Amino acid sequence: MRKLTLFLCMGLFAALSAPAYSTEVAVLDWRGALLSSDAAQRSMEQLESRLAGQQQEAQSLGQELSQLQQRLQQEGDSLPEDQRRSLIQEFQQKGSRFEQLRQQIMEEQMRAEQNFLQEAEPKLERAVEQVISRHNVQVLVEPQGVLHSERDLPNLTGEVIEILNSLN
Repeated sequence: MRKLTLFLCMGLFAALSAPAYSTEVAVLDWRGALLSSDAAQRSMEQLESRLAGQQQEAQSLGQELSQLQQRLQQEGDSLPEDQRRSLIQEFQQKGSRFEQLRQQIMEEQMRAEQNFLQEAEPKLERAVEQVISRHNVQVLVEPQGVLHSERDLPNLTGEVIEILNSLN
């Protein structure tokens, strides 16, 4: 009985002496943390600013293409041949420009995303290391990777966002 009491006392002492926020398994949505960071928001604002003119032109061309398509569908058969050809040519030219703009915008978005991830990766690693150390995490999983847990796992995403924002 003494051994059991001693063992329970030692276990209680160990539990009380461990930090209150110590955990073995925790959850981190690292993508969400990165995208919610101040740096990501600034990067998105800069990208939107750089692409504003192209996006506006693409939107305008999209509306024009829609109108031309409607006109060709509604009046195409009744228009004189030269006028119909002219409309088709205009539709093709604007469609080509629209596709070119769409491609340029996508390429710029991908470049900006790659640049941001390259710059943010070391900061994310530092933030994650700090949180792992602070909470004594032994296993860190993504929210999508948790199939079942008997208890709620601590979600460290918010804390990682705070640290990322402080590293800027």
